[in-house]
Amino acid sequence: MLQVSKLVPQGKGLAPVLVRRAATVTLDWDVRQKSRFDAESSDGRRVGVFLPRGTVVRGGDVLITQDGSLLRVIAAPQPVLRITACTDHHHGHDHDPAFDLMRAAYHLGNRHVPIELQPDHLKIEPDHVLADMLRAMHLNVAEVREPFEPEGGAYAATPGHGHSHDHDHHGHDHGHGHHPAHAHDHG
Repeated sequence: MLQVSKLVPQGKGLAPVLVRRAATVTLDWDVRQKSRFDAESSDGRRVGVFLPRGTVVRGGDVLITQDGSLLRVIAAPQPVLRITACTDHHHGHDHDPAFDLMRAAYHLGNRHVPIELQPDHLKIEPDHVLADMLRAMHLNVAEVREPFEPEGGAYAATPGHGHSHDHDHHGHDHGHGHHPAHAHDHG
């Protein structure tokens, strides 16, 4: 069993050609939010992953095994609900589809469900109660199989996520996950 204890978010700083050539490991969201799990790589090796607590693994991240080889993480397609706004005008009032989506995100966020935010749709894990609630709010809810990459939010407890270079604050590498809107820490 190969041990992995290092994760490079999005393979930053690694040679892209090596990342492209690396074996892959395909993981769904349930596994990617755990810091300890076993997996099998695309070249058939068993891998034991031990990451710092609270680490969330994203599609595109690179795991480094103890023998120095790279494994590129692929976010597995999994059953999710894809939520889009209705754009028809049969509701009598002129509603704004973007606002409908925003309101849906607010109500889902209040329930602390993991949620993926995209400009034109939201994704959550299958839940027929929430699906009914969303349909009642005039939203389209479709069951699809797609990779699921929820927002940080309640899961953003990732101390030291790639910040081993704390003397290097020239502002050129801070594109990961500092959304002030998510600064509320739900203890």
